Amino acid sequence: MKLTLGFSPCPNDTFIFDALVNKKIDTGDLDFEVVLADVQTLNEWALEGKLDLSKISYGVLPLIYQQYTVLSSGGALGKGVGPLLITADPANITNFASRFNSEADQPTIAIPGENTTAHMLFSLAFPNAKKKVLKVFHEIEDAVKTGEVDAGVIIHENRFTYHLKGLHKIMDLGEYWEATIKAPIPLGGIVARKSIDKTLTTRIDKLIQESLAYSYQHHHKELSDYVKAHAQEMSEDVMRQHINLYVNNFSQQLGTEGEKAVMAMLQVYQQLHPETAINTSNIFNETIPS
Repeated sequence: MKLTLGFSPCPNDTFIFDALVNKKIDTGDLDFEVVLADVQTLNEWALEGKLDLSKISYGVLPLIYQQYTVLSSGGALGKGVGPLLITADPANITNFASRFNSEADQPTIAIPGENTTAHMLFSLAFPNAKKKVLKVFHEIEDAVKTGEVDAGVIIHENRFTYHLKGLHKIMDLGEYWEATIKAPIPLGGIVARKSIDKTLTTRIDKLIQESLAYSYQHHHKELSDYVKAHAQEMSEDVMRQHINLYVNNFSQQLGTEGEKAVMAMLQVYQQLHPETAINTSNIFNETIPS
């Protein structure tokens, strides 16, 4: 059986899925047609129901949960892993929050996709922000540096490199989430069509767990060619920082704490979008053994 599987070319995703998609573990009669794309594109495809299995931002989950179920393995969730709000002008740091209260002095913010978790976390911290520009995540640093926007929300490897371009952090939006919500940050998860048989979905969930365990065992010291091939613009040190930050115990299995964090995110979404009603039953696939 062949299933379509979408995830990003970022090192955390390729590290997790390497063994699965390259048959380094036994997948039996399952084959995966891999589609690599940035997370906002994956979010848009999830809204269209395009793929059988996909990485998504948890920010889009409230809009797709009726068609997709969240798997326990393969996601990105944790502490100290959130997006950063950055600027080119250090003078922005001290008075930035107050500018959102003024219609005349509203700053322009670059956001890495409308339905991303990063956008949700930014909206939680700055609910009065009105001037937002949607960009692919890797375009945001340059937009901030050139003055196209006053500030930008950065994710992925950019949090390790923004200072090299002379940019400055205004706020760690992940820290704001953790202090306000008292839960780990649910960045992205793996979802499967609810039309797929539950037994098969649980089997896939377990295979993703095995794939990650394989990478930890065989590629912890020496990154695989698969990871390196899709992150050629990064140094190996940045690749490792990326993996160490975004791949953790929650990637192996969400568990009770991870599921509670996702539920907290759904509650925040409802606060930000009171017109949306969310049925929180049947959000998750059944828990798999660790």
